[in-house]
Amino acid sequence: MILLAKDKKVNEQKDERSKLEKELFYEKKSAWDALREEKKMADKLGNDYREFIDNYKSEREIVDYAQKIAKKNGFVDIKDANPSTKKIYAINHSKNILLIELTNSPLEEGMRIIGSHIDSLRLDLKMSPVYEANPFLMINLHYYGGIKKYHWLNTPLAMHGVIFNKKGEKINVTIGEKEDEPVFVISDLLPHLEGAEGREKLAKDIIKGEDMDAIGATIPIEDKKIKERIKATFLKTMNDEYNITEHDFTSAELSLYPAIKSREVGIDYGMIGAPAHDDRICSYLGLEAMLKSESKKAKLLLWTDKEEIGSVGNTSMESMFLENIIEKIITLRKEKTTAKEVLQNSKALSADVTSGFDPKFADKMDPTNMNKPGFGVAVEKYTGAGGKSYGSDANAEYISWIREMLEEAKIPWQHGELGKVDQGGGGTIAYILAKYNMDIVDMGPPVLAMHSPFELVSKIDLYATFKAYKAFYEKK
Repeated sequence: MILLAKDKKVNEQKDERSKLEKELFYEKKSAWDALREEKKMADKLGNDYREFIDNYKSEREIVDYAQKIAKKNGFVDIKDANPSTKKIYAINHSKNILLIELTNSPLEEGMRIIGSHIDSLRLDLKMSPVYEANPFLMINLHYYGGIKKYHWLNTPLAMHGVIFNKKGEKINVTIGEKEDEPVFVISDLLPHLEGAEGREKLAKDIIKGEDMDAIGATIPIEDKKIKERIKATFLKTMNDEYNITEHDFTSAELSLYPAIKSREVGIDYGMIGAPAHDDRICSYLGLEAMLKSESKKAKLLLWTDKEEIGSVGNTSMESMFLENIIEKIITLRKEKTTAKEVLQNSKALSADVTSGFDPKFADKMDPTNMNKPGFGVAVEKYTGAGGKSYGSDANAEYISWIREMLEEAKIPWQHGELGKVDQGGGGTIAYILAKYNMDIVDMGPPVLAMHSPFELVSKIDLYATFKAYKAFYEKK
């Protein structure tokens, strides 16, 4: 009897501790458990997303895709809009697109804005991009964004872009995406020749940026009078296919992207692997949320360029594109406000990915402030590096509003940081939109192997992010 009484007392204490933990402790829970009844919808969204990322890689291609979808859903080019037009889109230099769905409420009340970037890591062809180094024709490249250069060795690469010939005619180029098309490759040194010096190289020194040239051709042209016969083969092939000459490369935008199709990862099909989830995943989900949400407040979607190199240039978030378009719409509607006032009264999401926890590199993350794949959409209160330098830091009031939104909609979410303090860091477009004095915070799915040619994201995080973006547009 005494033993039973002791056991009962111990059990009561355990129950009491569990109750306290339940009431006071914060516990991250698997999004797979929270959204188990919606798994089929997550699978469908994952399949739709995979079709998008497999077919659209350059900024121009992505903008063309969005324009087609916008037109199909009743959006009108701002050039053709009138004062009563509710759905408007605008394009900037073929690399930005803005969609806005207006209501009868005055713009002065502000909007709901989701902004993301559509540029991704790649290798850009230089203005004089080809040279012969017998027995090869080499393509001379300049890498774009924060890549690990050795990742791109021995990776099949496809060419995407545009060329303007001497007449100013635009020629679209895509080579290497179809199974029967050739790809381009930056070859690596075989381990047998590395020697001690090669084995002791730092990762950043495995290959230098100037050495990242891809093999473009190997067969000499038949005409033996030509000095550079392999180069002639390359140029003749390009001329036959696109009617261009070598000089036309000076007025071209051509890049090499990983010629890798998306795949489901894991025996349970729980993740999606593909190049450039960063940040095509958030762009795609923002568009889906824009089209599938109902809101009594004006909503805006913005896709920007050049984020991976610091948001500089006339197609970046630093350009005046957003502000200028809002001014045009204000003038069109004859409202008495300004773009700056509209933006100040708006709420925004910087839709971007963040780092996901990888147990192999656990020492790089703060275990109490990290985002786990499969645990829902991630909210990053602040970005930047070290002491939050060059970052955006949302205020507590806005985080409270976001938290209420997510929990009202029963969306699994988590919060964390990019990594340990002083470990590294990174920024997004959030700090640029914040200059308008609007409330903004970063939100998106955690990603593994970010900035590699094959990034990984949880399918359930993709779905939770879509639900979060949709809830953001719809919250009263």
